Amino acid sequence: MKKSEIRILLVDDEPDILEIVSYNLSAEGYEVYTAKNGVEAISKAKKKNPHLIILDVMMPEMDGIEACEILRNTKGQENVLITFLTARGEDYSQVAGFDAGADDYITKPIKPKVLVSKVKALLRRLKSEDEVSEDITKVGSIVINREEYKIVNKGEEIILPRKEFELLALLASKPSKVFTREVILDEVWGNEVVVGGRTIDVHIRKLREKIGDDHFKTVKGVGYKFVL
Repeated sequence: MKKSEIRILLVDDEPDILEIVSYNLSAEGYEVYTAKNGVEAISKAKKKNPHLIILDVMMPEMDGIEACEILRNTKGQENVLITFLTARGEDYSQVAGFDAGADDYITKPIKPKVLVSKVKALLRRLKSEDEVSEDITKVGSIVINREEYKIVNKGEEIILPRKEFELLALLASKPSKVFTREVILDEVWGNEVVVGGRTIDVHIRKLREKIGDDHFKTVKGVGYKFVL
């Protein structure tokens, strides 16, 4: 995910903090929004769907702890990254923050460059989650785990030889899309060995036997597609 695609919501009742922190985060390329209290933060979060929320604890109308608890129980905001940025460094305040569902706790004062580094570290969690999701594809009742080379169909684990697995993963990556024989050969076999179209047919036949005949459709003269 590009920095320009990452949305950060900064919540603090001190105008100077909002200005300085938002300036430094914007300079890094992030899309930054601001709010002055917990009530405004919840409203902005619903509208902007931020990837990260930086919350002050002590604020008027609604403090950061209460805002964090509400966000964690708001549909669409349950998994947003939340860190507190506050001058309160007491243990009980940190415990309350984590109990409310915070992912991290940053104590003021903090140098802008250090804050940016902490933000980058937090956002790396997003990348890890994205990478995991890219390794796992769910199509109907079938789960394809690319990292473990494992297929689960209707709760039953199926072991496939490598080429059968890669062929299934390719076709299932875009259900209903017709993959030509040329594309299949290039994506699955590449330059490893010279094979003919008959090789694809054999692998498709084996997949039909193991996964289900109704999932694979032959498009005569073109190739194959995966159907749900």
